[in-house]
Order: sequence, then structure tokens, then C-alpha cells
Amino acid sequence: MDDTMALLPPFIRGSRTPASRSARNVAPHTAAGLPADDEVLLDAPDDRLGPALVAAGRDEYDAAAELLAGTRVRGEWEHRDGYVVRLASFAHARPDWFERWRADAPRDPDVLLVAAQLAVHRAWRSPARTELLREVSPLVTAAAQAHVPDPVPWRIALDHARGSRAGHTYFSELWEAAVRRSPHHYGCHVAALRYLAASWHGATRECFDFADRAAQDAPGDSLVQALPLQAAFAYLTDGCGPDVPRERLDAAADRALALSARLPVSDPWPAEIRNVLAYVLKRLRRLDEALDQLRQLGPYATSFPWDQLSDDPLGHFLAVRDRIRRGAPAAPEWAARGDHGGRGPCEDH
Repeated sequence: MDDTMALLPPFIRGSRTPASRSARNVAPHTAAGLPADDEVLLDAPDDRLGPALVAAGRDEYDAAAELLAGTRVRGEWEHRDGYVVRLASFAHARPDWFERWRADAPRDPDVLLVAAQLAVHRAWRSPARTELLREVSPLVTAAAQAHVPDPVPWRIALDHARGSRAGHTYFSELWEAAVRRSPHHYGCHVAALRYLAASWHGATRECFDFADRAAQDAPGDSLVQALPLQAAFAYLTDGCGPDVPRERLDAAADRALALSARLPVSDPWPAEIRNVLAYVLKRLRRLDEALDQLRQLGPYATSFPWDQLSDDPLGHFLAVRDRIRRGAPAAPEWAARGDHGGRGPCEDH
């Protein structure tokens, strides 16, 4: 077997916890129904994405092409969105497989979609982000025109508009185009929520109002049910704006708990929502419910939300998980929102 796995980004990796500490933690975590620290995986792909990433590590693109084509034909927009983000991230680190695909099928709608996501991803990491994002606008437009029913290019366009500091009128036009294609697409709603938060720092209640309305209009099994949870997370970590009543934070957590109960257990697909939910429940001192979400997570940690709180997302997740397991009270109190792990307030996520 070759060393392809060594080429993949930092998913399917264990804890950085020293072996002696890991050994001490196995029994307490097992007793609590949790995997040991060294069994936890960061950003593990699901069974559909994993083979595509392994093949890309061998500079083969056929599996990725088949995966995205299937999501497009079947209209699996939520999965398509997540897969595009992960494939573009891999192409950023290892571009050869994607450049081969792009050369062989330059007008393929899936190629154009990954290209747009990759261009935004690269520009976003640059100090000249605003200018670079404006330069890659044609790539986003090409992706949107390649397959008209697809909402994912419009999620990319919404992120692009936030990064390039587009005006509210233009953003509203993008938003209307996105919801025409998929009224309850979670990625587009998260992008809109983040634009609102970034455009009007301190507009906490407006963010909650937007998130609550969207969740109320969405089906009970839609990921949009977790949008108020995203607003609660932003409130608890950004430290911007007026205080939000505790009842509203609890309601956001309750709505996400109801969604979590509908989603498969120990599965990578809903893992990010449960990671965010565990953090918010911990901050609200609802530790028994946070522990239950950790059990439902199984071994699946995700970079978000922990990368917003620490430069070591896996280590931060494990530390918080251990405090929840031990029943340690949240610190600081839920109303004191400056729990940034060393980062400043009002950070643009």
C-alpha cells in the first residue's frame, strides 16, 4: 500500500495528546460513552467523499468528478456544497489532480464550481483579500451560469460578496437568486447570516431575527433549523452588540437539539452542527445535554467552531470535551461573551 494517506489534509488524525495522558483518559471517556482522545478524528470525510480524496491524493480526478456529478444530477445541494468546499481545500494543498481535470473538462459545471470555490478560498487567505476577490468574480459568474438550478455557486457568490465588502443592494440581489434555486439551502443561509454580522457589527438582534424566521419557515429536518444556533455561537464568541436574553439562546439550542435528534448518530455529515451545539450548550451550563451531543458525535470533531477559538482546533475540542465530561462549569458565564481563546472580539469568521 502506498503512503497516499500521508498526503491528505489533517483529517483522519488522532489527538496531539501525549501517550501517557491519552492512556489515563481512556477509562474515564469510555465510562462516559465517549471515544478516547487518540480515537478522535478531525474533519473526517464521509464514505462518499473519502474515496474521492484518496484518489485525488494519487492525482486522479475521476472519483471526484463522479461524486459531484451525482450530487448535481440528484439535486443533493447540501452534500454538494460540503463536498465542493472539501475538494477545493484539497486542491489548494495539492493542485495537480484538479489542474488535470480542469484541462480535460474546462467547461464541466463541476470543474467550474470547484474552480470558483478554490479561487475564493485562495483570495480569502491573502492580506489583499478584497482586491483579489474582485478579480476572481468572473470565475464565480461562470460557475453560476454553468448549471442554473444549482444554489451552491450562489453560496460562493454570497461569501465572495462578504469578503469583497459588497453593498447591501448587490448582496440582496444575490440572496434572492440563491433562495429562488433552493429556499432552504443551509449554506446560503449561513453565508447571509455571516454577511449580516460582518456588515453591521453589533446587529445581534437582527441576526437572531433573520435566523429565527428562516428556521420557522424551513422543514423540521432542514439544516436551516441550526441557523439560530449559529447566531447564538456568534453572539457568545464575538462580544459585539447588546445582550440577548438567555431565553433566546436556550430556544436556539432547543431547536438545534430537535434537529440533532433527527440526524444519524456517529456520522461525519451532521458532525459540525453537533460540535457547535456542544459548545453552545456548555456555555449555557447545560452540561448533561452537551455530554449527550458528544456521545452522538462519536469520534468526529470538526475544525469549525474550534478554529474560531484556538489555533489548535482538535486540542481545544478535546479540552472542552474533557471539561464537559467532568461536569466542570462553563467559564466564563454565558453572559460574559469574551471566550475567544486568545482572539479578539468581533472577528470576521
